[in-house]
Amino acid sequence: MSKLTDIAIIGIGVTRFGELFHQSYDDLVRDAALQAVKDAGINMDEIGAAWLSTAFPEIGVFKGRSGMDLSEPLSLYNIPVTRVSNFCASGADAIRNAVNALRAGECDVAMALGVEKLRDRQPQDSIVKMMVEYGHPFLQKGFTAAGTFAVYANRMMHEFGVKREDIAAISAKNHFHGSMNDKAHHRKACSIEEVMASPMVANPLTVMDSCPTTDGAACVILVRAADIDKSKHNPVYIKGIGLSISTGWDLPFFDPNHDFLSFEATRTAAATAYRQAGITNPIEEIDMIEVHDCFSIVELLTYEDLGLCARGEAKDLIRGKETQLGGKIPVNVSGGLLSCGHPVGATGIRMVVEVANHLRGNAGERQVKNAKRGMTHNIGGPGAIASVIVLGSDI
Repeated sequence: MSKLTDIAIIGIGVTRFGELFHQSYDDLVRDAALQAVKDAGINMDEIGAAWLSTAFPEIGVFKGRSGMDLSEPLSLYNIPVTRVSNFCASGADAIRNAVNALRAGECDVAMALGVEKLRDRQPQDSIVKMMVEYGHPFLQKGFTAAGTFAVYANRMMHEFGVKREDIAAISAKNHFHGSMNDKAHHRKACSIEEVMASPMVANPLTVMDSCPTTDGAACVILVRAADIDKSKHNPVYIKGIGLSISTGWDLPFFDPNHDFLSFEATRTAAATAYRQAGITNPIEEIDMIEVHDCFSIVELLTYEDLGLCARGEAKDLIRGKETQLGGKIPVNVSGGLLSCGHPVGATGIRMVVEVANHLRGNAGERQVKNAKRGMTHNIGGPGAIASVIVLGSDI
């Protein structure tokens, strides 16, 4: 069995994220895929297997229910194409499956593509409504993401002295980063005061602490390192992948031991990825991170779950501007979900594309200097599912 670090990304592509009413689901698939194939310097018919990440085919455009919805717009037939759905970790899981197929020798060139159209629907057909109707018949009732993460925010404030300004500073930081990203849904910087003054969603989280509903797609092409053609490829290597489903629908709501200060799934996924990548001190060994800031508080929680600081010290990283571009460990220099938006099936792959651009030195004005190793993090469901991917510029 070849080592995990023998797998490389040779092609990347990402559409603009936003309210893309002028583009269909198929249009987004083609846009991201053709960018990645061109970047890889290959032909579409060289792809031996593909994975399509769409988390919510039941709403909006009713696309992404099977691999056919990737095959048809690309005329990519007579190969295995698998649809992946794992809440917000769907895109990262598609990459994990592509890596495993390459390691197993199932194919020589693999594609992982994530896409979601969340704007082409009536306001009444929200994700909240879908989860109530199709989720757990009892535990899903009354559940909202904002309401759940607001509980975590209040616990962090009570237990660790986190201030409302600390939470809002995450959003201000990420909107500043997003102002430099021409693919982001929102490209406007804002102040901490503006975040706090925006309409309340679930106390203490406001509209500007919450990521927007968005359309978009992203794609990566992967091969084994032995198949890299250095004359045309600019590879980025997969150093470690961790995926964990650590809880069910009943946690944290019915677990008396849960403290609403951490996510076990993130800690478990990170431990796996770190072990594979040989990471023992992430804040010293990782140059940049894209984390799942669906709400501002989630980024703050994730600092501790990823081991960037000790328990209760996340507020010190944001107060010291350590996670801003130019800081010790820049986080979400793309603008994160708060600026880029969150087309759920695409987000995990979009993050990997972002890190790959920095490791290649192609991130423009938001380039993290001398970036050699980066990481992505996704968390989904009620904090039940998490993925962590470590990437490097060399093998």
